[in-house]
Amino acid sequence: MQGMGREPRGDLVRFAVDEVMLEGNLMIPAGAPGIAVFAHGSGSSRYSPRNQHVARALNEAGIGTLLFDLLTEQEEVADMREGHLRFDIPWLARRVSGATEWVKRDARTRDLHLGYFGASTGAAAALAAAAARADVAAIVSRGGRPDLTGPGLPQVKAPTLLIVGGRDTYVLELNQAALRQMRAPCELRVISGAGHLFEERGALEQVAQAAAEWFGRYLGEEVVREAA
Repeated sequence: MQGMGREPRGDLVRFAVDEVMLEGNLMIPAGAPGIAVFAHGSGSSRYSPRNQHVARALNEAGIGTLLFDLLTEQEEVADMREGHLRFDIPWLARRVSGATEWVKRDARTRDLHLGYFGASTGAAAALAAAAARADVAAIVSRGGRPDLTGPGLPQVKAPTLLIVGGRDTYVLELNQAALRQMRAPCELRVISGAGHLFEERGALEQVAQAAAEWFGRYLGEEVVREAA
């Protein structure tokens, strides 16, 4: 797939969360009305080729992106042995919220409408973070586990798009159940023939297009005009 495996584009940024320094890559196209903060899945990082692919599509659509590591290198090494941090959704949600606080402070991003893009367990962390915030304007979940969000799921206020592969039957059932719990505007988009990682030909392109359309709708220029 074209573009897969590249390192994230944009400026390398560092910010403190939970008394540790996290690293990320910030890309803000000229005139961007909004930014999507990415939360990667378990065992992944900001170098996720799938998230990078989606981020490039968002950038091409004029939406800013922040891909950052939920864990430090030391935490990642420790978690490889113990395996508990990457599934601790409340803990990961604090990391997502901490990254959001940095976005709200930084001069390049503080005036942008805010969105979350979460994958797998990262989607649960993004939803959990959004449930406790009023400044998240849109969420996209790719192959997410919204069931791991817990009782906070109905508290999410942001319009949410759930994207699931049609062959990912177990996760599809979990997302269908989550759809019934959501009180905010929510849609379920099923990518026919795709599995959990969307590795099939054209599947990830459909994810990227759907995400760009969703963020364009809720973070786009028409939203800015309405808020003015």
